[in-house]
Amino acid sequence: MPKYHDELDAVLRALADPTRRAVVERLAKAPAVVSELAAPFSMALPSLMQHLCVLENAGLVTSQKHGRVRTVSLRPGALDVLHLWLGEQRTPTEHQADRLGIHMTRTTPKET
Repeated sequence: MPKYHDELDAVLRALADPTRRAVVERLAKAPAVVSELAAPFSMALPSLMQHLCVLENAGLVTSQKHGRVRTVSLRPGALDVLHLWLGEQRTPTEHQADRLGIHMTRTTPKET
């Protein structure tokens, strides 16, 4: 079991919900205020805040409050644990195919 399994579990649980995945996709573009994040969803603001709390507890997002405005950002490197785990799940055959592709690219003469 990887040493980061608790962090991985939290990230996977957080991303299991389609609303939270949509929020992460939106935040990948740029930080946003909570009201802007809530606009595309037909839910009350407290419900969206619960989703943001799950994302924050999983370490995926951070938020800052300036006066009455809360801005949410995707935490840099937040999905690295997921990327690492997925990389470990690749089979040896996939790795061989990758190496073969690299070899073919390097050794095949280029047509001019």
